[in-house]
Amino acid sequence: MSDIWLLRIGILVAGVVLFAAIWYFGTRPRGGQGRRLQQGPREDRLEPTLGSQLEQELASGGEPERDEAVQAEIELLDQTVGSNAGAAAGDLGRRASDDFDKIVTLYIAARAGQVLRGPDIVVAAEKAGLTYGHMNVFHRLVEGHPERGPIFSVANIKKPGSFEMAEIQSLETPAIAFFLTLPAPISALDAWDAMLPTAQRMTELLDGVLLDDQRSALGRQRIAHLRDEMRAYDRQHEAPPITRSPRW
Repeated sequence: MSDIWLLRIGILVAGVVLFAAIWYFGTRPRGGQGRRLQQGPREDRLEPTLGSQLEQELASGGEPERDEAVQAEIELLDQTVGSNAGAAAGDLGRRASDDFDKIVTLYIAARAGQVLRGPDIVVAAEKAGLTYGHMNVFHRLVEGHPERGPIFSVANIKKPGSFEMAEIQSLETPAIAFFLTLPAPISALDAWDAMLPTAQRMTELLDGVLLDDQRSALGRQRIAHLRDEMRAYDRQHEAPPITRSPRW
């Protein structure tokens, strides 16, 4: 058999093998596609949460994650808004009353793989018009009437919730929390309208992610819902009209 025939047979065999390989790999299901089907369709809009870092901070002995978060917030509130002990930074931001019946919470979380650093938090708080005060946390006070207590407060999500200035250079935290406790020294809606832009401004300064109380990205729909809640709270707590006795 001549060399030309051998070459032709070799080319024919190679073509058959190549065609078979293309058919096999083209019809075989891909592992990556299988994983995407199990996870559901991809969404373009990212819904960030605090993730594993915050879950570790909130862990308290194997209880369900939601219970851990609620318990941590209660403990943090006990530290920051309901106690008169340890007011090392003075009385600025001390609540006029320890009684409150509603809490509105927002979070600024660090982006994945990052942390919020103490010096950056201090600078951002100052630029946002907050005052460092009672319980060593930051407060928004009523202009000209600081004795009325805080409109809202900003605490460290890590226990005990304070920002100790002696250790601020080394402080790192996965998130900070904004607490609006009602009744506030101003109307609920005015208090919310003060807290939201402050949180948004600090989120920009810290290059973080602004989250709602469910630890989901704070979107327009949620903002509108919270404003409606504040309006409803104000309506429910309006002083009843004064009734006048009829003149005889």
